[in-house]
Amino acid sequence: MKKWLIFGSVVIGLGAALLIGMIVTVVIYFSKSLPATYTLTNYQPSVVTRIHAGDGRLIAEFASEKRVFVPISSIPKRVIWTFIAAEDKDFYQHSGIDPRGIARATLSNIFNIFSNRRPEGGSTITQQVAKNFLLSNEISFTRKIKEILLALRIEKNMTKDHILELYLNEIYLGGGSYGVAAAAIWYFNHSLEQLTIGETAFLAALPKAPNNYNPTLYPDRALERRNWVIGRMVEQGLITNDEANKAYAEPLVIREKSPGESVQAEYFAEEVRRELVQRYGESVLYKGGLTARTSLDPRLQQIADRVFHNALVAYDMRHNYRGPFARGSAGNLVERLINLPSLPILPSWDVAGVSRVDAKGVDLLVKRGLQTPIIGRMNWENMEWAKNSQIQNDENGDSNIVPKFSKATDVFRPGDLIYVEKLDGKAGQYSLRQIPEITGGMLALDPHTGRVLALVGGWSFDLSEFDRAVQAFRQPGSSFKPFVYMAALDNGMTPSTIVLDAPFVQDMPDGSKWNPANFGEKFIGPAPMRLGIEQSRNLMTVRIAQAIGMDKVAEYAEKFGVVDRMKPELAIAIGAADTTLMRMVTAYGMIVNGGKKITPSLIDRVQDHTGRTIYKADTRPCPGCNQLNQFGTPPEIPDVRKQIVEPTTAYQMVSMMQSVVTRGTGAAIGAALRRPLAGKTGTTNDFTDAWFVGFSPDLVVGVYFGFDKPTSLGNLESGSRLAVPVFRDFMAEALKNTPPIPFRIPTGIKLVRINPETGALADGSGKSIYEAYKSGTEPRPGDNNNVGGGGGDKGDVGSGLY
Repeated sequence: MKKWLIFGSVVIGLGAALLIGMIVTVVIYFSKSLPATYTLTNYQPSVVTRIHAGDGRLIAEFASEKRVFVPISSIPKRVIWTFIAAEDKDFYQHSGIDPRGIARATLSNIFNIFSNRRPEGGSTITQQVAKNFLLSNEISFTRKIKEILLALRIEKNMTKDHILELYLNEIYLGGGSYGVAAAAIWYFNHSLEQLTIGETAFLAALPKAPNNYNPTLYPDRALERRNWVIGRMVEQGLITNDEANKAYAEPLVIREKSPGESVQAEYFAEEVRRELVQRYGESVLYKGGLTARTSLDPRLQQIADRVFHNALVAYDMRHNYRGPFARGSAGNLVERLINLPSLPILPSWDVAGVSRVDAKGVDLLVKRGLQTPIIGRMNWENMEWAKNSQIQNDENGDSNIVPKFSKATDVFRPGDLIYVEKLDGKAGQYSLRQIPEITGGMLALDPHTGRVLALVGGWSFDLSEFDRAVQAFRQPGSSFKPFVYMAALDNGMTPSTIVLDAPFVQDMPDGSKWNPANFGEKFIGPAPMRLGIEQSRNLMTVRIAQAIGMDKVAEYAEKFGVVDRMKPELAIAIGAADTTLMRMVTAYGMIVNGGKKITPSLIDRVQDHTGRTIYKADTRPCPGCNQLNQFGTPPEIPDVRKQIVEPTTAYQMVSMMQSVVTRGTGAAIGAALRRPLAGKTGTTNDFTDAWFVGFSPDLVVGVYFGFDKPTSLGNLESGSRLAVPVFRDFMAEALKNTPPIPFRIPTGIKLVRINPETGALADGSGKSIYEAYKSGTEPRPGDNNNVGGGGGDKGDVGSGLY
């Protein structure tokens, strides 16, 4: 018996020695290929970059991993201990691994191998940090051994709090969210401090398999897992039974951000994104956690979006209806609607399927997300706007075109998918809509700083990311004329200089003849220069440009930034050179601000992930800004803007463009708003582009419409008809409840009462206006036929007929 005991002891000893030897061998073998843990000490997590509007509201986020880094000292204790209770209750006691957990997982995995189930991990929080930061997600014993060894090393080199900080900021918790702070916002729109016990427990339930506990897809499974964590919290003494019962009773509801918490401005956000990439590179943008405060005014952006889209829809309703956007069987209509992806429509619109058609209208099934569609009706009077359209009624060929229709059965059939809009005050009633093919852009800007306040780049960013306010080069038409007139005002002419409005022909180098025309093919003969811009007379503008020389016109177009290197061709005087809406709006801003150079900007300030300011748009020196002043007097900040034209010239141009709004091609604006406004319409050949750019003393707004592939908008679809109403409606809301501010008159301007039709001094009979002259160029009594120009240094350059 004694021999057997000795033999057994020897066997056990040899076995233990062999096991220890094997463990040592494994440790030595795998230690050679382990990644270094020191990288965790200086770990910089990938953090989301956020773009904010001028009022602080969120516009957009850019990130490779949506994460908000929060130091462990700022994470609430309840959040920390809830994750510990759910994931690793002995975290503060073990040295990186939990032998009991590993043994339990090993036994379970023996059975899992035979049942083809996924192996269990039994990992501590430290092991999860090792896996997430230093290893792959490969499921193997090799990776598990490395994970254990790394966990032991990490525990030697880092504090428990540092390990927790890495873990709570790195873990993926579903919904594209990394870390507890981002997940709290994603699921509940709460900061960590605002989380309830139930919400905290749900987040702590996610690390094992966030997709399996998606509360939208698997609500029962998610609720069960959350309640299990609440039970663990009770066991660990984190909450009382009463608190637990209240938490159990909490409904598991995903809370989306309310519309007022963020701003929809996709085109603006994309311009900001491009600028940040240009400045700092894509890696910093998507991983660096930048914070950009922008110039966007959410109120003005909302107004711009609404009036611009309304104008596109109004234009589209004046022209052809192009039929249903999809056709198919009515038998599976509900399924087709439910599975239909999101479409680029207005918030007030819906997608509907036609379930039945009769002569007086159609019965509808209106899409409601993933829910069963609701029943609706669209009567004939709510689709009658499309009655003159040409509809392709045969989906398989070019035949069976309906040139016009008088009843719904001419166009629609069961199974059609269409766009509709709910009628106010009429339950279940809808009107017909379609996504316009026409597009364009709109931009609002502060003329004193160049800060872009609102930007619309097209119908929908989802439909097309091409920004027509910034990227589209189009001919501006007559909206270019102010730069011709300013060049003239600085080269001997005055607003009352007489210019001939009559047929004009120019011989071209190729032997052809260029003969521009006025809109409407009418002529008014000799007329003051003011009338030329007021009524947008092409032939007067061409004669002015010819008189002063196109080299001077090119000089003004270039220094105002409208065109970079302009060809001195006479046709460009009436807007034949390509430019962008942003350039035009910026140039008009330099007119109304008194001729000061401005550069358009969308970003006011950029901060890095530590809060340090790394960029400021306003670079003006301010030596007294950081000093306390007991008397409260603000420091004087110098105006460093370059003067590109004299303030007197700029004001004369402003005054002349006021006539456009009060009596000219933009008169619809003056009649409706009756406050100081100015601007200029623009329409290109064949009504291809329609423009209006205008301003109040402190706000510049431009809008243009056209097809992406230049095509006629249709007869009489001019800047006056298309663009002017948009400017008018925008300004009506933007300036609502603000007092009218007159345009600022600079020193060196004299206002003289003249006859606007002849340019002569007013004699008390007939019409009269106050004309703006530079001192020394104003007409004087007794000048007789010296119409529009006078004494002073200019001599009588204005008395001739141009």
